[in-house]
Amino acid sequence: MHVIVQESAFDFGAEADRFASGRHDMGAVVTFTGIVRDFGGGGLDAMEIEHYPGMTQKALEKIASDAIGRWSLGDALVIHRYGRMEPGEKIMMVATAAPHRKDAFEAAEYLMDYLKSRAPFWKKEHASSGKTDWVAAKDEDEDALTRW
Repeated sequence: MHVIVQESAFDFGAEADRFASGRHDMGAVVTFTGIVRDFGGGGLDAMEIEHYPGMTQKALEKIASDAIGRWSLGDALVIHRYGRMEPGEKIMMVATAAPHRKDAFEAAEYLMDYLKSRAPFWKKEHASSGKTDWVAAKDEDEDALTRW
């Protein structure tokens, strides 16, 4: 299990290749990448993500450990960025490796749902108008946790 919280950008292809390399005992690797998107069609200048380093690392490790314990995973990877990012930049990545695709897919979805709702990150949107707003939790993100 690898959990990385970093400010710098990451190379998705390189990370996915490194994670999948040498997996002779795994039949499936699933990856997902979250990207900063502009809901307003040109109105977002940047997304800023804040966190408390020790707390965030422990929380993400717990989420990943729970996924490994719940599904037959050979490994899991979570990369999450913080700091200021512009639309189109990668925010985060998860990868799961399992003997069978069902476990890999379900564990990746679980990680995404819990990272979205339970990871201790605070997001602030910086609009091109100069307005800055904290991003509120969404009911649909909370509702997604009920299936787990």
